[in-house]
Order: sequence, then structure tokens, then C-alpha cells
Amino acid sequence: MFQVGDDGPGADKALPAFEVLTPSVVTVPLVFNSPHSGAVYPPTFLAASRLDPMTLRKSEDCFVDALFGAATDFGAPLLRAHFPRAFLDVNREPYELDPRMFDGRLPSFINARSMRVAGGLGTIARIVGDQQEIYARKLPVSEALARIDGLYKPYHRALRQLLQDQHRRFGLAILIDCHSMPSTGAHREEGQRADIVLGDRFGTSAAPFFVEQIEEALRSRGYRVGRNRPYAGGFITEHYGNPAQSVHAIQIEVNRGLYMDERSLTKSDGFAALKADLNGMIASLIAAIGYGETRLAAE
Repeated sequence: MFQVGDDGPGADKALPAFEVLTPSVVTVPLVFNSPHSGAVYPPTFLAASRLDPMTLRKSEDCFVDALFGAATDFGAPLLRAHFPRAFLDVNREPYELDPRMFDGRLPSFINARSMRVAGGLGTIARIVGDQQEIYARKLPVSEALARIDGLYKPYHRALRQLLQDQHRRFGLAILIDCHSMPSTGAHREEGQRADIVLGDRFGTSAAPFFVEQIEEALRSRGYRVGRNRPYAGGFITEHYGNPAQSVHAIQIEVNRGLYMDERSLTKSDGFAALKADLNGMIASLIAAIGYGETRLAAE
């Protein structure tokens, strides 16, 4: 199980499993979420893996929480995980599990037939990186259920509460689900990737207006922006986006080549410029939905 103070990469004895960073005053109906930037690796997990820590880290959305860290300066909360995606992926259904990974009988209600499970990337992943198997042996079923009960469910309770709070305050909630993607695709035919890919589940998780505002703000800053391909949004975008109820969810995938060295997993010289541009995008979105400086001054 995840323990505060584990001595894996990026560990800090003061870090909880996840945290909500909140502004002194919430002034905009946005919620930022960084579910895959966690870098605290439990030693029991490292011991159970057949891979070295650096290989396990290939699945991280490194520094994404820092890229969007100014969310609180804009008056919005930011939820971020400290546990790693390779340990537990909260951007999946709660029970997308591969029975072949576990020693014992899983509950009858698991989803073992999803495409994500088939690809090795269920709630508890089987692989990282280039199809590299994580575990040296099967895991006890109790371990899977403990991760889901102890981390997955509390994380989603926190995210759900943030969205409910925003909707109650403003009659509107906009979730920005923050991720990063490798600079090159797994298949050669994919070609050069965009700088940023916006996912709205092909128009079902957010009103077009919000996605268009984000896209225009990024394009005006010189970025090549794609929509829904190859990433349309995962479970979080699909599950929480409900435009008919004024709850909108948009996934943002940032090309890692813009801001980091993908081999050493360190920030590059492009990090500061990208962060500044993302801040500009956030400011543009806030102004477009009527929560800019003029409105705030009036309040």
C-alpha cells in the first residue's frame, strides 16, 4: 500500500498520497487535475517490479503539475496525485483489471474486457513504456482491492467534491484534466505529433465554446493543436463531463518534447516558456467565460 515517506524517486516525508492546492479565494469555475504526475514509489512496489525505477517512471506525466501550478494564482483549485500512475491509474474505471495479473479470484463486477485492460493499461497497469511487463509475479487480489479502496476512491471523492463545489458557487464547473504525451507515437504511420492535443470525447464532454477558446489561445501562441486524436480523453473526461448539467471536462495532452528531456526525465530550457504560454491560455479562457479582471474588480 502507498505510504507517506516512502523512499522512492521524488519521495518527500511531508507528501500525502494526493493533495488539493487551493487559492486563498476561489474566483473562477475551473478545476485543474493532474492525476499522472505522481513520483513517489512505495518500496514494496519497487520490490515487486521486475523493472528499475527509471523504467517505471517512463509512464509518468513528469512535471505536469508544475506546468499548471499557477492554477491557484488564477483562483482555481488544483488536484494532484503523488502516487505514480504505474502503481494505480485513476484515469480508468475503478475495476478495469486483468485477471491474469492476480493470484486469487477477483470480484465478479470487474471489467476485464476493456481495450485498456487488453493493452495492459488497466486500473493497475501490467506494462509501462514499450510493452515492458511491470511485475515479476502475480499480485494478491487483496493488494489490488487495497489500492482501489485506499487511493482510487478517495481521489475521486476529492475530484467530485471540487466539481460540485464549483458548480454550487458558479452554476458552472470546467474540469481541465492535465496530461503529457511522448513526443513520438508508437507507430511510424502516426507521423509528427501535435504540440498539444485537446480531448473532449469528440464533442460529448464539453461545450464546443470552451474547447475552441483553449485551442485559439494556444494557436495564437504558435502551438500546433490537435483535437481528439490520438487522445480523446480517458475515464475522467468521459465520466465527469456533463455539458447538459453545466459540468464540462477537457483533457489537455502536452508534448513532452516541448519542456523536458525524455531520456533523463529532467526539465529542458523550454519549460519556463511553455508554462508562461499555458498561463496565458488559462487567462484567455477565464476572460472568455466572463471571469476576467473586469468582472472580478466589480465583485
